[in-house]
Amino acid sequence: MTGPDAASAAREIGSVVLDRVTKRYGALAAVDDLTLEIRAGEFLSLLGPSGCGKTTTLRMIGGFEHPDAGDIRISGQSVVALPPYKRHVNTVFQAYALFPHMSVAENVAYGLQQRRTSKADIRDRVSAALDMVRMRTFSERKPTQLSGGQQQRVALARALVNRPSVLLLDEPLAALDRKLREEMQLELKLLQANLGITFVFVTHDQGEALSMSDRIAVMREGRIEQLGDSSTIYSAPVSAYVAGFVGQQNIFDGTVAADLRGVHTRYGMLRPADPITRVSSGAAARAMVRPEFVQIGIDQPDTDANAARGRVIGVSHLGETHQFLIELSPELSLISRRPTPEAPDVSTGQSVWCSWRPESVQVFPADGPAAQNVASAETVPAVIAGKADHDATTADIPATETPAAATHS
Repeated sequence: MTGPDAASAAREIGSVVLDRVTKRYGALAAVDDLTLEIRAGEFLSLLGPSGCGKTTTLRMIGGFEHPDAGDIRISGQSVVALPPYKRHVNTVFQAYALFPHMSVAENVAYGLQQRRTSKADIRDRVSAALDMVRMRTFSERKPTQLSGGQQQRVALARALVNRPSVLLLDEPLAALDRKLREEMQLELKLLQANLGITFVFVTHDQGEALSMSDRIAVMREGRIEQLGDSSTIYSAPVSAYVAGFVGQQNIFDGTVAADLRGVHTRYGMLRPADPITRVSSGAAARAMVRPEFVQIGIDQPDTDANAARGRVIGVSHLGETHQFLIELSPELSLISRRPTPEAPDVSTGQSVWCSWRPESVQVFPADGPAAQNVASAETVPAVIAGKADHDATTADIPATETPAAATHS
């Protein structure tokens, strides 16, 4: 958005604009010339690995760090020169920092007391805040008498009672167990939608970002690699880094064919549905296929699918999905993930065909490492694509050309 409409949106209560913001620690640029517009009332997640600049960005919005260059505007007002307590912002940290000697109600009331709010107003606002997070019945308990999830709710109530225009959340769910974390993800999103407050959420957990966010900013080395909604970030990543960081991938490195119709790998041609546009012919490329697009069957696939034959070496029941690890040679494997009702009836040790449609293949320039939670470029599974030799087996792959065993996380 540009022009008058952008200027109007930037003035809305709860909007946040970072304009060419840089923060350095010595020679290291933790945040590097970053520009970002956060819309009023949206849930935006800053997603990335440790050291990408997401927490530093959040701390600069909150006033806990000062940018070396650039401007930060909240609700249209520059706040660079303002201390944290003069910004209409509250922060919920990973460590909830509740006062152990105070009750739940006293913890929530603390900020209002510091602002010399009337006792009647404090009582009403504390009750309302505790109702928001379903903690009124615990108002007289001390933090040590609460579970981790309950303490997290109190920290939220303490931040929300001040009625901020923007709520900053710095990995507040990281200390919770998986089940409670998933429950709190849903509660946070519902709370944000009901309140209409701008939430800026920092996380390294892709699942959290995908499940809660209106938009996600995927960060890398102090910059935003891609900004978009969950569907776009997952289905249409702009780089191998984003594709690898958000979700699992089976990764293939090679060079682009002269006709731009596929990627030559050391094991054959990997073909996407459309001509390759991001990489020129003959250039190094990285092709990726998500596990959920890998089909498994006993019979050989049709000829327009990329396909490989291998042996099942692992089956994991993940609740709504089944995950299969397929060995294509003694050193090579790939992952397939199928919905439980559609999971093939195959067992460990069984020989199977794996296939994936050209539409599921994404190709990117091989201009840097994949994100940290995917297999490296040298742990690619063997591929037989298109009109492959359907008599080929994993034994046909020369052992001298196989890279190290693939690892996926």
